Amino acid sequence: MKTQTKPLVITLAALIVVVVVGLVAFLVARVQAPDPAAAAVVRADSHVLDDAGDGAVTVVEFLDFECEACGAYYPVVEEARQKYAGQITYVVRYFPLPGHVNSMTSAVAAEAAAQQGRFEDMYHRLFDTQAEWGEAQESRADLFREYADDLGLDMTAYDAAVSDPDTEQRVRADFEEGRALGVGSTPTFFVDGRPLVIERWNDLETVIDAALDR
Repeated sequence: MKTQTKPLVITLAALIVVVVVGLVAFLVARVQAPDPAAAAVVRADSHVLDDAGDGAVTVVEFLDFECEACGAYYPVVEEARQKYAGQITYVVRYFPLPGHVNSMTSAVAAEAAAQQGRFEDMYHRLFDTQAEWGEAQESRADLFREYADDLGLDMTAYDAAVSDPDTEQRVRADFEEGRALGVGSTPTFFVDGRPLVIERWNDLETVIDAALDR
């Protein structure tokens, strides 16, 4: 009888361990996985470059300042912003790609500038100079600090913001929500909440035109 009980106890113990491990893994996955139902294309703290008011067509771009495709599309975006001034609300959200050394660093610099109301100025500076620092294999945080100084930011406040973990967390919040919305590359656009697949340079304007005609 004793020889039969021991294997049974071991089996039950092993089964309990498997169940507990599985439950823990399930709970961890639930915490870590993005929740599509809770995701929003625009948040109250999203950075709005152009605000055309209620009822305007809303364009949201998830971007990475180091992404070459984002840099190439930047002039197209700026042309569209001028063409549709007063007709569209243009919103920018962070999506720093892990394969780029300075994607997070540049986003943190932009967010630090945003805390002083200068997001758009840093947005322009980072894209205008992307060829100087993009694809670098070392941190260019010092260069981004020079940009902030050139823009006349309060450098004590800027340094404090860059060092504050909450600043990076603000960037990561955009990234995680982008993942929940299905963003996997940059630039990714949403027009009035609908994802846009860019296949041609004028696709953004084509979709904006269609949205304005509705």
